[in-house]
Amino acid sequence: MKPDSLVIQIFTVGVLVYFVLLNGGYLLLNILAMFALRKRAQEAVLDDLPQVYSALEPPISIVVPAYNEEATIAASVRSMLQLSYSEMEVIVVNDGSTDRTLQVLTEEFSLAPFPEAYRIQLETEPVRAIYRSTRFPNLRVIDKANGGKADSLNAGINAARYPLFCGVDADSILQRDSLQRLVRPFLGDPQMVASGGTVRIANGCEVRGGYLTRIGMPHNPWALFQVVEYLRAFLFGRLGWSVINGMLIISGAFGLFRKETVVSVGGYTPGSIGEDMELVVRIHRKLRARGTPYKIEFVADPVCWTEAPEDHKQLRNQRIRWQRGLSESLNSNWGLMFNRHGGVAGWLAFPFFVLFEWLGGLVEIFGYVFMAVAWWQGWISWDSAAIFFFVAIGLGILLSAFGLLLEELSFHLYQRPGQLLMLAVVVVAENFGYRQLNSWWRLVGLFKWLRGGEAKWGVMNRKAGWQRDIS
Repeated sequence: MKPDSLVIQIFTVGVLVYFVLLNGGYLLLNILAMFALRKRAQEAVLDDLPQVYSALEPPISIVVPAYNEEATIAASVRSMLQLSYSEMEVIVVNDGSTDRTLQVLTEEFSLAPFPEAYRIQLETEPVRAIYRSTRFPNLRVIDKANGGKADSLNAGINAARYPLFCGVDADSILQRDSLQRLVRPFLGDPQMVASGGTVRIANGCEVRGGYLTRIGMPHNPWALFQVVEYLRAFLFGRLGWSVINGMLIISGAFGLFRKETVVSVGGYTPGSIGEDMELVVRIHRKLRARGTPYKIEFVADPVCWTEAPEDHKQLRNQRIRWQRGLSESLNSNWGLMFNRHGGVAGWLAFPFFVLFEWLGGLVEIFGYVFMAVAWWQGWISWDSAAIFFFVAIGLGILLSAFGLLLEELSFHLYQRPGQLLMLAVVVVAENFGYRQLNSWWRLVGLFKWLRGGEAKWGVMNRKAGWQRDIS
């Protein structure tokens, strides 16, 4: 039996309007990002000149939470120790690993027990021991009972000696000048409280002795899709929001924070599965409630390379965790939305994330199913169905192509013609299955969050195929 025609029209128009607003919002972010990258390109001519702030940058504590990271931890720590920065320390927090993470660190960096004063500003699980490298005086390792990533970051903040700290994932590789670039917003603006950098996919690249020696493309199709996905998310998503001080997330893989600010808002929330976003949203909410002027900025130049999941199961689990983390972050900070002091973050960014990121999986899956069934049953015309799929898929391809264009014009990291051709193919192919699959995983994550239950940090089996021996 055919449903009421008015109901069909309402649903059809509603779905079309939703997808137009979704892609229109991303297009506006694209335009903002384009102007930001143009400005950065004009400033880039100064990079080859002697740096005014050389050796005068504020000292930074790099905090590296690690849980069962024996495959990648040594290369990651080496990449951090070779950063070209005047004064820094590296604090690795072993969060009760059950593999050889601590043993690998001990063997690679000659760790020895190091008794020191440990000031507890943020409550964490018990610290078992603190070690210091006999080869690298600025490397310390904290061994603690398992408490999750947020708890590990809080332990690292407690041990941090410097006013700025940089949270870095244990499977990440940083380019040598990444920290210098990431700290620039703090040098030019005393109101800066946090900055985040670009994260790229390390699969297919080559790292020797902690140095990124070759930028390559992954052969695994799941990782290849994520290359384009990360370009889109960082180069126009976060960069666009940053322009208007509305960025709600700084990736836990690579973010720099003012320690005093983070401690004043309570640090990372223990047990949170989306600790990176939750902290940033809470900073917005609490600083705006206090009337404290602040800025949070995204810096497109610094690059952090990280290993992406290469199989369906791990990628699915990762995206479900991300959606649960998004749900936790928004649910914990509803007071920011439409608050009279909320600014761009409360009046634009927060509602956008609720409508298009949090509820996006539900509405998108419903939209695809409804329009397909409605056309199949003859409830709507072919023209209406064609318009929908053009908006949903055609504009999706356009947005992904725009992200690739911004990457090519601004950074040109993938220089071989074959690499660009492959990315162009993926830009089109990801819209026929991969993006819809991601929407489904987001929907599953939303329902898992609504159902409740314990959320865990999760483990990804690292292949570390991009690592090579120093020799």
